[in-house]
Amino acid sequence: MERRSFLRKAGAGVAAGAIAAPALAADLPTIKWRCASSFPKSLDTIYGGADVVAKRVAAATGGKFQIQVFASGEIVPGPGVFDAVKDGTVECGHTCSYYFIGKDPTFAFETAVPFGLNSRQQTAWMMEGGGLELFREFFKEHNIYNIPCGNTGAQMGGWFRKEVKTLADLQGLKFRCGGLAGQVLAKLGVVPQQIPGSDIYPALEKGTIDAAEWIGPYDDQKLGFNKVAKYYYYPGFWEGGPQIALYVNQKQWAALPKEYQTILEDACLYAHAEMQARYDAKNPTALKQLIGSGTQLRPFPNDVMAAAYKAAHELYDETAKTNPKFKKIYDSWKKFRDDQIQWFAVAENRFDNFMQAARSAAAKSAKP
Repeated sequence: MERRSFLRKAGAGVAAGAIAAPALAADLPTIKWRCASSFPKSLDTIYGGADVVAKRVAAATGGKFQIQVFASGEIVPGPGVFDAVKDGTVECGHTCSYYFIGKDPTFAFETAVPFGLNSRQQTAWMMEGGGLELFREFFKEHNIYNIPCGNTGAQMGGWFRKEVKTLADLQGLKFRCGGLAGQVLAKLGVVPQQIPGSDIYPALEKGTIDAAEWIGPYDDQKLGFNKVAKYYYYPGFWEGGPQIALYVNQKQWAALPKEYQTILEDACLYAHAEMQARYDAKNPTALKQLIGSGTQLRPFPNDVMAAAYKAAHELYDETAKTNPKFKKIYDSWKKFRDDQIQWFAVAENRFDNFMQAARSAAAKSAKP
């Protein structure tokens, strides 16, 4: 059934939340799914993306299609979501694809890579630039149907027990980071650590690691990282616009009525937009509170950024030479990114820079 035809028969758009659910679902089956999340319930914004999907799906189907969300560790650990969906242990999962680069580094592009796309550009590439089609083909080999389902916006660079003043300060630094960032930073002397979010605080507190990144002020404050590390760096240049995804087992997806497929994808699209809206709304207040409690905000030094940029592109070129799947997606992604950088430099960048300068000037003139 065509999407527009379905929406006309339903009486209103799913995104508007006004579907006549009982009439729609009268002849459709009752389905109950389990969704394994890679995130703890305490992180209401990123974990909450799956909850938003479940609630909207239930509302749009009059409760006939229900999805129960389980936090990381309740069915499988966070890193186990991929295999749980692939193998059919659960019908779906909510996760970040770059957690699974050990299986294939190509997965990273579906979330974020160092010096990649910002959140708007990532969504544009997935929805209009061919990224989703490429990844549907890629994930099909793993028995998964992927749906974009959240974005945090550009993330922070993380919490450090000591200052990073020059590139030399990275030598031997034990740093918890996600995705391809570890391989990039390893080229600069960093010792990357793969640690689940729930284990970061005790590792920082005990000195098992020297630094760690998670997402941004709102979540980082909840996790209490400011209590065990003083310096808060920005930006997370390895996560300019990280996308979260809903994984659906291919067999389960194929068995869904077309109406339910449409409702599920539209619910994911709503959650995708809402997640970033919530982070954008909550991060400023959390950052002010962190600074007020003694957190030292620092930008990464220019030599660190420049060296990491060079190392990242060396890694991409090296990987593309030996991994044809990586190369296929990298070539599409890189062309799209380069075009986007040129476009954003024209209107977005000029507007943003002026607004920052105007705000700073107004703040200075307001001081007595």
